[in-house]
Amino acid sequence: MDAACDAEVVVVGAGPTGLMLAGELRLAGVEALVLDRLTEPTTESRGLGFTPRTMEVFAQRGLAGRFDELDAPLQTATRGHFGGLPLDFGVFPEAHPAVMNLPQVHTETMLRGWVAELGCDIRRGHEVVGLEDTGESVQLQVEGPEGPLLLRTRYVVGCDGGRSTVRGLAGFDFPGTPATLELFLADVRGCGIRPRFIGEWLPGGVAMSAPIGDGVDRVVVCERDTPPGRRTEPPEFSEVAAGWQRLTGEDISHGEALWVSAFGDATRLATEYRRGRVLLAGDAAHVHLPAGGLGMNTGIQDAFNLGWKLAAVVRGRAPGTLLDTYHDERHAVGRRLLGNTRAQGLLFLGGTEMQPLRDVLGELTEHEVVHRHLAGMVSGLEIRYPMGPGDHPLLGLRMPDLELVGETGTTTVFPLLRTGRGLLLDLGDDESVRRSGRPWADRVDVVTAKAAAGAGSTGPRVDAVLVRPDGHVAWAAPGGDEGPADALGRWFGPPAAEAA
Repeated sequence: MDAACDAEVVVVGAGPTGLMLAGELRLAGVEALVLDRLTEPTTESRGLGFTPRTMEVFAQRGLAGRFDELDAPLQTATRGHFGGLPLDFGVFPEAHPAVMNLPQVHTETMLRGWVAELGCDIRRGHEVVGLEDTGESVQLQVEGPEGPLLLRTRYVVGCDGGRSTVRGLAGFDFPGTPATLELFLADVRGCGIRPRFIGEWLPGGVAMSAPIGDGVDRVVVCERDTPPGRRTEPPEFSEVAAGWQRLTGEDISHGEALWVSAFGDATRLATEYRRGRVLLAGDAAHVHLPAGGLGMNTGIQDAFNLGWKLAAVVRGRAPGTLLDTYHDERHAVGRRLLGNTRAQGLLFLGGTEMQPLRDVLGELTEHEVVHRHLAGMVSGLEIRYPMGPGDHPLLGLRMPDLELVGETGTTTVFPLLRTGRGLLLDLGDDESVRRSGRPWADRVDVVTAKAAAGAGSTGPRVDAVLVRPDGHVAWAAPGGDEGPADALGRWFGPPAAEAA
């Protein structure tokens, strides 16, 4: 580390996005300091589960099994929805199932344990109040429990939510549309209501409810034509109960409210995810209606995309321009996310005037190509990044967890990615492929194996594949217009001798 810096990277925000990013940085050997203004972890659980792609992210780092250690077994599901229209993720048979009704506090507990094992420093009660990017480093003014302090870092990443301090101090533009309505959310014990998992359309609005364990139900109340409130404090539970009764005719006022919140349908996207040595991820970069829980999932995937790139630049293994691909790839995902959540909001929260559109879309989802398109959109499985020349069907997509047979036995692709390194997988016993990867052996694992009988039989032929640390395919054969060395240089920097 530069002796003039207090930390190589400072991550602001210890939510799921910030913790995921810190873990990725530590996995690559980068010193990451996490600052959070809260003195204790929040007990609020806005996020309630994961899309199939996020579960793949956790599986690629060996994290999925840690939920069982927390006495929080995963409740998996193969179904989701688009604006209340049911979808079946089974159209992607090779993908992990989604996870339902897992409170965000369990996610954060799991991630905190992971980053602690990796030696990450998390400082609570530290609020960033000033920021200056000097071009050579970033200076942060911080108010901590023992008074003000000045921190210097090579890079800072704002993972501090929709009201991001980092975004404001660094001067990022955050255009979009303001909220047009207000929704209530509450976790209530003992109200005894029936589940309405994907919501129920009612004359006055929409009511949603789902059991989340220990006799607790999450309820969401949206009364149409209710203007957004100008709140500085959460609403009283009596407001939530009154709205629920007006919509459903059911009285839940006798329940015990564990947490109450209000939110709107504001939609905003930062015009850039990187300004010099300051970057944004998660809700700091994009806010939207939390349709299908996509906010937390997208933030975790932002961090998964950024972590290995930022580590490579900090370690001097790749040029700073590699960080530009973070904006290029994830800003496009954010733009698409805002479009699909706005569409879901119209379908889900609209009145009877939207019913003809719901009916038509419901008919369209019976066509496999439409169903797969919408399921891929909300699951994250259809994300394809621009990787360079080549026409292999897997290029830019996430690598499936194929079953492999090697010299040491049977495994799958995902365990080979747990170290956070790149993977050059030779499935055709081609010495030239293995030889191409050797100059990058300090950051890319070269593995020879064969696909197990039947593995990938429904997918495209793959003789060799280069997988980035975030699980996306950077090069594949046959069909590549360049050799693996070209792709290795593009994504992993110059070979070891040249880098030295």
